[in-house]
Amino acid sequence: MSILPPLSTTQTRKADHLRICLEEDVQFNRQTNGLERYQFSHCCLPELDYEEIDLTTQFLGRAVGMPVLISSMTGGTDQAKLINQRLAVVAQQYGLAMGVGSQRVAVEKPEVAHTFAVRSFAPDILLFANLGAVQLNYTYGVEECLKVVDILEANALILHLNPLQECIQPRGDRHFKGLLDKIEKICSKLPVPVIAKEVGNGISPVMATRLVNAGVRVIDVAGAGGTSWARVESERAENWLQRRLGETFADWGLPTADCVVSIRSLFPNLPLIASGGLRNGLDVAKTLALGANLAGLALPFLKAASESPEALEEWVQLLQAELKTVLFCTGNSTIEALQQSSSLQQR
Repeated sequence: MSILPPLSTTQTRKADHLRICLEEDVQFNRQTNGLERYQFSHCCLPELDYEEIDLTTQFLGRAVGMPVLISSMTGGTDQAKLINQRLAVVAQQYGLAMGVGSQRVAVEKPEVAHTFAVRSFAPDILLFANLGAVQLNYTYGVEECLKVVDILEANALILHLNPLQECIQPRGDRHFKGLLDKIEKICSKLPVPVIAKEVGNGISPVMATRLVNAGVRVIDVAGAGGTSWARVESERAENWLQRRLGETFADWGLPTADCVVSIRSLFPNLPLIASGGLRNGLDVAKTLALGANLAGLALPFLKAASESPEALEEWVQLLQAELKTVLFCTGNSTIEALQQSSSLQQR
């Protein structure tokens, strides 16, 4: 009888994260993504043919079928491999961009790199590699960044920022001092653009400015209002202190809408991704009208992909129909027209 190799600490953590996100209520309770403060002005006579509505757009010089990013989620386990492959197939079919979860585990255990390697399932999509920025203070450097990009044949590298999560996570990596200079070095050495992404607590205009000045090409605000990683880590707590910390900071963060508006006002031409609590095509459309170029969703994709390929495709079809309906009912035939219109108003 064969004995499977034991899971690493990082693999166990990734498996825990998947289970908790799928089975437990770990959403923000009081804090919202801020999108409820906005509504579209209805156009009763669009003067459009619905069939001619065009959801295609450009991001980082590449065409995407609709301005949707399958946000970074998972990797490193057999379940994660199946989910990533299903996500890649649907991304290829509908022209979506896709990010994978942190590839630290693939650096630690090269034998699990295949759980991330989805390029063969999606040869044409925008695909983003992913590492925790804090790992640059824990021996990681240009070599490791190049490695995870190569594993994916990625078009860009996400460096995710998660100080709150690391505060609550058992044995979290909390040495963030001097990190900006190291991010700047990675930006200057890597052959692909670097994306700075929070994990659900938002990026302020001040921090966005520092990151852009360091060479970061894309900001993914990943604001508050969706999955609370403080709450996720509270579920994984090994003692009372960690659990209480997670409960105290469960609603900490900057709303997604506020991050998008403030960063776009500072950087009119910056490639900007809105994520954090987006749950449907109406949310996507609102973030695009506020100034985002792409809208990232994670939990809805995770739940559908965990169920079946059919459920995943149905979810994408719904997302597509919702986004087209917004364009039709605001009198806009393209994503660019929606972004340039004054259809979205504060309540």
